[in-house]
Amino acid sequence: MSASHPFSGDPVFDLHVGGKMEVRATVALSGADDLSLAYTPGVARVCEAIAEDPSMTQHYTWVPNTVAVVTDGTAVLGLGDIGPAAAMPVMEGKAVLFKQFGGVDGVPICLATTDVEEIIETVVRLAPSFGGINLEDISAPRCFEIEDRLKELLDIPVFHDDQHGTAVVALAALKNALALTGRNPESTRVVISGAGAAGVAIAKILLEAGIKDLAVTDRKGVVHSGRNDLTPVKRELAELTADRTGRTGTLADVLDGADAYLGVSGGNVPEEDVARMAPDAIIFAMANPNPEVHPDVAHRHARVVATGRSDFPNQINNVLAFPGIFRGAFDAHATSITEGMKLAAAEAIAGLVGDALTEEYVIPSPFDPRVGPAVASAVADAARRDGVARR
Repeated sequence: MSASHPFSGDPVFDLHVGGKMEVRATVALSGADDLSLAYTPGVARVCEAIAEDPSMTQHYTWVPNTVAVVTDGTAVLGLGDIGPAAAMPVMEGKAVLFKQFGGVDGVPICLATTDVEEIIETVVRLAPSFGGINLEDISAPRCFEIEDRLKELLDIPVFHDDQHGTAVVALAALKNALALTGRNPESTRVVISGAGAAGVAIAKILLEAGIKDLAVTDRKGVVHSGRNDLTPVKRELAELTADRTGRTGTLADVLDGADAYLGVSGGNVPEEDVARMAPDAIIFAMANPNPEVHPDVAHRHARVVATGRSDFPNQINNVLAFPGIFRGAFDAHATSITEGMKLAAAEAIAGLVGDALTEEYVIPSPFDPRVGPAVASAVADAARRDGVARR
């Protein structure tokens, strides 16, 4: 590959020349004997064995260790709807992270359609080539239907990382923040700003983990059933959260006295609103690149502060979750990824902090080598408990 390119000299573009990944053979082809085993005539015997018993694909192909990283380019990072071609560098990056942190082979697939039915049909047709499907950067509310339908249609793990990866890591960090501040889930008041993919998934996993008093807000305030503008997803969310506590109003209203704020919305929360939170507050401002509450502001009013950025302590980074979750699911030959598997992943991540727990360390580093194996082991065990393991 030539060193000359349109943005030559820029280290980011220099790193991306030719892409960030390649396909390598795992067998040697040094002569005719090797060729006859890897390809014709030897390969025909393997094909016939799989034709007779399709489960043999789990032993004699790369399928059981390979995940499709699928997007339509409609909600890429903080960039929004930039289309499938522009999404490819992110999908390549995701595949590289799968390999580095989980030993899982990832194949980036960027689809030239935003139609829900076409996406579902395409993924179903591609599914025999993969052991799992990681949906990525698909805008809400379409992402909910796409994931739900694919989970019904396929007998391999389907996981929308923007939802569940974020939720698992946020829960792990919150578990440790609650322990540090002497709180228990049942009596903790939590506010989530953002009712998109991540906000909905965080709300559901927090409820599973024992949080009782939870309000979720969007641009029009608290999501509750008294509003007449709710999508079906938001209506269900309202019934699970604000309807049970009677909370309504604006983000500022529900932040008053709240113990924890989790932001997955972008925008900016005024400091005067943050200042009205409870003593020893917890603030996870996870929007990238600009947190909803800047850490300097958050630290003036909160005891524990986390962001989605790597240049501040306590980074809520999905890479702590998705490689180990798929590694564990693949190790157990799981047919799906259950709520129990997600909770187990969060528990495993939180547990790695242990006695080192401080305000600046409520979540492990993405480069902590213990993370992937710990998550994989916990997830595989949970898959067996939940009855979705085939091994």
